[in-house]
Amino acid sequence: MRLYYFKRILNISLLLGFALFFFYVEGQEAINPAVNAEDVEIGVVEHLDDFLPDSISLVNEKGEQVWLADVIDKPTILNFVYYRCPGICSPLMEAVAGVMDKSELVVGEDYQVLTISFDPRETIDLGIRKKNTYLTLLSEKKAEEAKNGWRFFVSDSASIVRATNATGFKYKKNGNDFLHAASLTVVSPDGKITRYLNGLRFLPFEWKMAIVEASEGKSGPTLNKVLRFCYTYDPIGQAYVLDITKLGGIIIMLLATSLLLYLVLKPKRKGNI
Repeated sequence: MRLYYFKRILNISLLLGFALFFFYVEGQEAINPAVNAEDVEIGVVEHLDDFLPDSISLVNEKGEQVWLADVIDKPTILNFVYYRCPGICSPLMEAVAGVMDKSELVVGEDYQVLTISFDPRETIDLGIRKKNTYLTLLSEKKAEEAKNGWRFFVSDSASIVRATNATGFKYKKNGNDFLHAASLTVVSPDGKITRYLNGLRFLPFEWKMAIVEASEGKSGPTLNKVLRFCYTYDPIGQAYVLDITKLGGIIIMLLATSLLLYLVLKPKRKGNI
């Protein structure tokens, strides 16, 4: 009988631990989001369902001044980088080129990608050189589509601040460079922020879903919360790295769940007291 009650208590304890862990994961994003947003120096503070301001001025590949609001006429993926970046900008752009190449959607028709430098010192000539470099990563057909569908821009300080504030893209100057995260902002044809794609790897399915939902003006979650919970951004190394402590917590949770299932499903022996 004592063994029976011990198992019951252990089962309840494991269930509580399992539930508390997931409440903790949820709580990291739910507690005082406005306060946490103000504390973020480097990263992304999501502004889902917000509309981009009309007063964002850009310089396009022809050297012409244009308004971002006028450029966005279809589902749009905004990509903030700086062209001299020695860190994660290149892997991010390579990831964009990679998923663009694999996607069944036609860039320039079904959607567009706007790459915007957040360094006001950079010129559009540098942006054009970078564009030509990344076009070589695409197949011949996709590269032809991307000539008009993947557009590069520079801007002035005031417009850069407006654009990055509106999208929640937080970065910090570090000497002659910048510390920043790898993130894409998905926007509907009427300028509403509908989704964020974070990290350095994008699946064709999530790419397509983000674009299709943006075309309908639907906003959606960024990533699976448990997966996002396992990664942290390292501003020094300018990369996303596994958080060993959090990963250890998940492993313990899985072991505890396995033990719980074993105890619950284990056949009971007749005559046990």
